[in-house]
Amino acid sequence: MPATGSRNDPFAAFNFLVEIDGVTVAGFSECTGLSTESDVIEYREGKEPITVRKLPGLDKYTNIVLKRGYTSSKELWNWRKQTIDGKTQRHSGSIVMQDESKKEALRWNFREGWPKKWDGPAFNAKTNEVAIEVLEIAHEGLQLA
Repeated sequence: MPATGSRNDPFAAFNFLVEIDGVTVAGFSECTGLSTESDVIEYREGKEPITVRKLPGLDKYTNIVLKRGYTSSKELWNWRKQTIDGKTQRHSGSIVMQDESKKEALRWNFREGWPKKWDGPAFNAKTNEVAIEVLEIAHEGLQLA
């Protein structure tokens, strides 16, 4: 008889929420850009063998890209429009991964986010696809809480 124990299954990629300043903004169909990297500083002293030391440099955070079905809500466009008008509003936010019972499992917090790019829907009369709105958020830090 097999032993019974707890399973540690991976989370489903479709169970997530987006919060900006603590408010769930909308149901997004896709979220990408939860990524960090560090520049490499190559350094070598003259008395060392012919090997380059690699030191960590500046940390970089990829822009977060959110996609959702286009609705009559102008909330995301209005946020982008503030940046276009030179009145950038920076917000903190979170991408929240949920487990099967819709409880919070993991949370990625970003800070000082602002809308770098907004894409409206692409129209094509030959298809029956949903019109998609895309928002790209530049930010200054990402933390897994």
